[in-house]
Amino acid sequence: MTTVDTASSEQSFKDHFSGHSSSYAEFRPTYPESLFSFLADCCARRQLAWDCATGNGQAARALTEYFEQVIGTDASEAQIQSAKSKPGIEFHVARAEESGLDDNSIDLITVAQALHWFDIASFFDEAQRVLAPGGVLAVWSYERCFVDADCDLLLNELYADILRSYWPPERKLVEEGYQSIELPMPSITPPEFAMQIDWMAAEMLGYLRTWSASRRYLMDKGSDPVSLIEGRLLEAWGAGTRQVSWPLNLKIGRA
Repeated sequence: MTTVDTASSEQSFKDHFSGHSSSYAEFRPTYPESLFSFLADCCARRQLAWDCATGNGQAARALTEYFEQVIGTDASEAQIQSAKSKPGIEFHVARAEESGLDDNSIDLITVAQALHWFDIASFFDEAQRVLAPGGVLAVWSYERCFVDADCDLLLNELYADILRSYWPPERKLVEEGYQSIELPMPSITPPEFAMQIDWMAAEMLGYLRTWSASRRYLMDKGSDPVSLIEGRLLEAWGAGTRQVSWPLNLKIGRA
């Protein structure tokens, strides 16, 4: 029986999203189904998957189509409370580095847009402890999205100019596409994946307000940084939907 020691989650961790977990869940893009199909195909066994730092549970829910059972953990109790459940998933509060999961029990570990917040060396030790022989570790990140030339200029102004000093240092790992991170196991070369979604301008504005740097700016200055580009973005976007794309930077290893 797999158990999770939730007491360890009470230790301090870098929590950038609990204060707006509901809006985070509402405005985050979804990962392509082809990603999870590929990851499942990498696994020799499909009994138990662990979605670490599950957030709103998006990846965990997708994994239920391929695994008998999925465990989603997050160090943030607010994120776990806002995660949408589904048959086949157990959600628990636990830190990535101290999951409480059984040794050699996990067939697939996924970490979606979260590895840069971890004590990476300690997490890799934990991943190697819980992975079953031949188990797979998959970590991915995504940086800025792409729309078109006019909108991208405004998004870059917000990201790189207005919010420049409000991004935490861990963000540099995302900006470099996790290039400097080496998995502690033989690697698997993945194909290219990207998230794509058709959004109205209001949905993009809602997403921009979930950025951790946007929240920091608001707390520091008492004003909404997104409002500084909002009028121009609405004009550039127009009344209809536009396709938004986020290329994924994916690293996969097999124990």
